[in-house]
Amino acid sequence: MQPATVIGSTRATVKHASLAGQRLVIVQPTGVDDAPDGAPLIALDILGCRKGDQVMLTSDGSYAREITKHENTPARWSVIGLIDQRRPA
Repeated sequence: MQPATVIGSTRATVKHASLAGQRLVIVQPTGVDDAPDGAPLIALDILGCRKGDQVMLTSDGSYAREITKHENTPARWSVIGLIDQRRPA
């Protein structure tokens, strides 16, 4: 699993059949102190994340196959959760 920040969304007119109807977001993986950790990625998003949301990603291919209901999807990264940003008062 990898924490990340949603930096936008994307769409494509031509894509693999398994991605038809799937929401794709652009995420920036983060590390210590929310510093960028590598290049931005495109991830499947079934949670409806918005720009600026802190999320948890997985690179589990079986989860991507479950989301897309397709055995040969090229998708690797998927959003599996939103990170709660509330701070104690």
